[in-house]
Amino acid sequence: MFFEVELQRDVKVHARNLDKNGLVSQRFILACLLDELFKEKASEDHGYFLAVTSLKSIGKGDVVDESGNMVFNVVFTCRTFKPFKGEVLQGVARYIFQQGVFLRCGPIRNAYLSSLKMSNYHYVPGAKPAFLSNELSKIESGVVVCFLVLGVRWTDASRDFEMLASVDADSLGPVSLPGYDESEW
Repeated sequence: MFFEVELQRDVKVHARNLDKNGLVSQRFILACLLDELFKEKASEDHGYFLAVTSLKSIGKGDVVDESGNMVFNVVFTCRTFKPFKGEVLQGVARYIFQQGVFLRCGPIRNAYLSSLKMSNYHYVPGAKPAFLSNELSKIESGVVVCFLVLGVRWTDASRDFEMLASVDADSLGPVSLPGYDESEW
């Protein structure tokens, strides 16, 4: 699910980035903020940081050490994405193996669709392994799959969410063929 959240961060600016009057531009502070958010990637509370949508305020800089480094308190709004159990999402099949499929869903690299949660599908081994349904729907690498989120887990070490998925419900399963390009329509 997408959210718009108000966040606050302290942005450190090294003294070498100050101009001759000891000032720094808002643009530079914003660039530092974006760099820090990129490194942080996500939080367990808010999900993945996708975009800064507005800048509310930049506080007056405080000198933090004898070298002249400064810290600015920045308040901003940010668009985030956080998955929840029970949501229906779409992901691209990345890896197919006998026990299931790993999907990528936006910034989430690991959504696991177990073969046990694809009751109408059977595994087809080969150079391009796939899962084929009784109705001849095919899940193979590159196919977009509509799935139900059965569980979500946050991993501190990688700062990522992992999901357990299912296609055992109406209107779930593959929604496009590999290489499908909507712009051709």
